[in-house]
Amino acid sequence: MADDLQHHFADLESCRLHYVSRGEGKPLLFLHGFPQFWFLWREQLADLGDDHAVYAADMRGYNLSCKPEDPEAYRMRHLLGDLLGLVQELDLAQLTLVGHDWGGIVSWALALKYPEMLERLVVIDAPPPFTWNRDLRESPKQRDAVNYMVEFSKPSPEPEELLAANDYALMDDLVVRIGSEGAALSDAERAVYHEAWAQPGALRGGLNYYRAARMGEQVAAGGVPEEYERKLTSQTVEVPTLVIWGENDTALLPSLTRGLSEWVPRLRVEIVPGAGHWVPYERPDVVNALIREFVDG
Repeated sequence: MADDLQHHFADLESCRLHYVSRGEGKPLLFLHGFPQFWFLWREQLADLGDDHAVYAADMRGYNLSCKPEDPEAYRMRHLLGDLLGLVQELDLAQLTLVGHDWGGIVSWALALKYPEMLERLVVIDAPPPFTWNRDLRESPKQRDAVNYMVEFSKPSPEPEELLAANDYALMDDLVVRIGSEGAALSDAERAVYHEAWAQPGALRGGLNYYRAARMGEQVAAGGVPEEYERKLTSQTVEVPTLVIWGENDTALLPSLTRGLSEWVPRLRVEIVPGAGHWVPYERPDVVNALIREFVDG
């Protein structure tokens, strides 16, 4: 990990966001998902920060950023508000946005609503809104793979207590189980994660993403209502987009990329052999090379 990272706080309208930065050049902003924080991107910050201006935020609800208690504070409009505020404060537009998992879901939403802010979009193992409902409806394997979202969506505090029990044993297991061999953490890395998860309200904040989006209901019902799906699938992403996916992601299956060019005309898809869900640090060499070529090529 780079030893010259700078830590900052952005006091936005409704949230204080913590983020790290490094380097100069074309701006890249990295967004993590559950149960990560800015540390997910350590290998990208170290490499791409040598010749780019790289930023990685703690999303609201995580680590050192604000952690509202009410799940409604995690609806997409608030997540986009944080992102817009941070981009404006740092004067980053136009930029390359790189999102993984929930960070990728927010990235898809921003590209649909505010394409003028983006020069490029990189999404890593994050369900596209266009194919998510299709696969929940048509793929029992995909539904089974995300059945954990039903548990995550239950009201507080039961899921939080379950995940925190026995020194975060279930969290440690989750990280390894949906990754590949490269997902194993060192003792030092595990300690960093445990410190972030132990921040007051952090587990609740991360789980509130599932509650706000009613992900448990979506999984149980096999997708969203038909009229809402029609609205989603009537849109297109016009920003040049690179989608990177771990071949062995056992939570979000690579089949979610099938047919994606129908909604993302300027699309490149790269399936990373041997990688699971945590591609940014399982195969950083591949991810960094793909991002660098996409941004600078």
